[in-house]
Amino acid sequence: METKLKALTGVILGAALATLQAPAAAQAPWPDKPVTMVVPYSAGGPTDVVARMLAIPMGKSLGQTVIVENTVGAGGTIAPARVARAAPNGYTILIHHMGMATAPALYKKLSYDPLKDFEYVGQVLDVPMTLLSRKDFPASNFQELLAYVKTHKDKVSLANAGVGAVSQLCGLLFTSQIGVELTTVPYKGAGPALNDLMGGQVDLLCDQTTQTAPVIKEGNRVKVFGVTTPQRLSTMPNIPTLDEQGLKGFDVRVWHGVYAPKGTPPAVIDKINAALRMALQDPVVKQRLADLSSEIVPMDKVTPEALRSHLTAEVAKWGKVIRAAGIQGE
Repeated sequence: METKLKALTGVILGAALATLQAPAAAQAPWPDKPVTMVVPYSAGGPTDVVARMLAIPMGKSLGQTVIVENTVGAGGTIAPARVARAAPNGYTILIHHMGMATAPALYKKLSYDPLKDFEYVGQVLDVPMTLLSRKDFPASNFQELLAYVKTHKDKVSLANAGVGAVSQLCGLLFTSQIGVELTTVPYKGAGPALNDLMGGQVDLLCDQTTQTAPVIKEGNRVKVFGVTTPQRLSTMPNIPTLDEQGLKGFDVRVWHGVYAPKGTPPAVIDKINAALRMALQDPVVKQRLADLSSEIVPMDKVTPEALRSHLTAEVAKWGKVIRAAGIQGE
């Protein structure tokens, strides 16, 4: 009898202990395994480069490896769709550029809503753009450029990296503000477009400084008429902005943000945000981004609220431009 009583007592105590331990197990510290950062574009591209820069210092902060995974296709829309469907536990996150804002207007059938299907972590950085021409273009400054394109209109060719590319959107905003239709020439990527510009096959191109800065600094392969940010670039301070030259409010930056699936717990978002902020203040990261003429956003923009507000404004801004131009992604 005594033996049975001891056994029964042991079972009861074991069950009680298991009950007490269950909540503790369920509340294990996050993260307890690697985090995957999904990139919508191929390895080696600008967004991938940024992701890999951030992954190591973010991993150190989180105490787990941050794995960069490229999920390419459909103009950068496959990756956001994948992350939107992922478990909302913080182990799958997304880094994306302004394509998050342009996709709703570009694609009739989008399987996710950038404004409803994600939690926001924070903005990351801005990559400025420059307006260039072939080296023998018959204009030596921006005012001469405006006069020339307004006179010759669709006889002037404007290259871009393809439908939906940031270079196309920059060109659309430029032609929209000056009120002139130019002949657009789409390429399969920014590299071929820039090569043809330098070769004199096309007249104009608006593209990221990560592509154009080395060419501009050479000094004799293209003409540069302005940068697309409201302030001049510290890396190229002699180049005026398009805004100061008359295109008031002209602001095109290839901004990036970090996202998580809708429903990810606030405590997890806070940890990812803290890791992102630490990574952006890492001296090695800051120097490498500066070398690419990229600008880390102020820390007050590295917040969920700032990214949500910025994305909302950008969806409205680019939606108007894209619909007016009548372009559609494939």
